[in-house]
Amino acid sequence: PHTWLMGVLAAVLTVSGALALSKAFALGKAAIVAPLVTSYGVITTLLSWVGGEQISLLQILCIALCVVGVALSSLHKDTGLPHSTDSTRSIVYALLAALLYGSSFWLQGRFTLPLLGPITMLWLGYLVGLGVLLLIVLRVKDGLRIPPLKNCTALTGASLMNLGGFSAFSWGAMAGSVSVVTVISTLSGGIAAILGYVFFKERLSAVQMIGVVLVLLGAIVLHLKA
Repeated sequence: PHTWLMGVLAAVLTVSGALALSKAFALGKAAIVAPLVTSYGVITTLLSWVGGEQISLLQILCIALCVVGVALSSLHKDTGLPHSTDSTRSIVYALLAALLYGSSFWLQGRFTLPLLGPITMLWLGYLVGLGVLLLIVLRVKDGLRIPPLKNCTALTGASLMNLGGFSAFSWGAMAGSVSVVTVISTLSGGIAAILGYVFFKERLSAVQMIGVVLVLLGAIVLHLKA
């Protein structure tokens, strides 16, 4: 029962992280939001350290690198106009998503995955997510209204890719290549940033670009050396 309870808690954190991430994408640029979310590895590492695990000097440096990267990517280009409130809120939501995802991954790695396995956690996560989102939809005006067909197509595609990503992560973890899967999941932020730049013409300042690179670099090295 204790393991299942931890699994449900991890699933709730994952769903909450997904909601925060969606809000961040709705308010800000994908080129900034996606890399910031990859800092979830910092949260996972810090929680592991609090739980008694030793942290090497390299991991501490990577954490500091991510913090500096977050600070730089959060800077707005001075155009003589007031800073966008939406941009600031998107960064807050992105960091909240990283906190929730990092906590969920720590719970799964320490309490649930060794006993339940990745496939069971995948099903549990989607079942909990379905229940939570159903309650949210019922409280929203016109929440059960079917969106336009073009939106349904985009939502279906995003859902299938999301399911494919989590499934690939689970199968990779079950096959034993956890480090490889973790590194690939970290690179997802960079891929989203590149797609935002190519398809939505999201331009970043040089300082913001340096911050994004530092976050990705710190997260990747942190996972590789975890």
